[in-house]
Amino acid sequence: MADKIERLYNVPLRSGFINTPKYKRAKKAINTLKLFMQKHMKAETIKIGNVLNELIWKNGIKNPPHHVAVKAIKENDIVKVELQGHEYKDAVKIEKKVDKKESLKDKLAAKLGAADEKKEEKAKATEENVDEVKDALGGEKKKEETLAAPKKESPKKPTVKKETPKKTTPKKKVKKASKTKKAAKK
Repeated sequence: MADKIERLYNVPLRSGFINTPKYKRAKKAINTLKLFMQKHMKAETIKIGNVLNELIWKNGIKNPPHHVAVKAIKENDIVKVELQGHEYKDAVKIEKKVDKKESLKDKLAAKLGAADEKKEEKAKATEENVDEVKDALGGEKKKEETLAAPKKESPKKPTVKKETPKKTTPKKKVKKASKTKKAAKK
């Protein structure tokens, strides 16, 4: 038995996907292609090339091509299928660089530590301002207290809007004219 077998096929895909819903047709066309290759090349493992895959998916999931001309190469029970006129290339997986991410605890500790440092800096700045003011004023207690303790704003109380009931006017009842009055008017 030869190690390498090459064959050209025109694969009919329409018969495979004609009775499937439109939103599954391209997937069904891929499965039909794989079944066709398993039957004709007598192998279990089928690999589809990038160009062939892009051709099937080119018009979207709802409208795959009806026929596809392919070149199949069988090596050691693995069939590699590609569009005619193109060479099969193995897909290259690009490995993403994984940076060690900080845990949530580390992030919170970093932020809280930065927040604590900011609070300390503000406290030092206010203490320095208080000392400077004390020296300038000669120790007046009232001004020290106002500078040392910043004013706290009282929380605003939410205002509740009262809904006023809408005034409705009673509908006037209209009496229907009787048949005798209508006949009299004519």
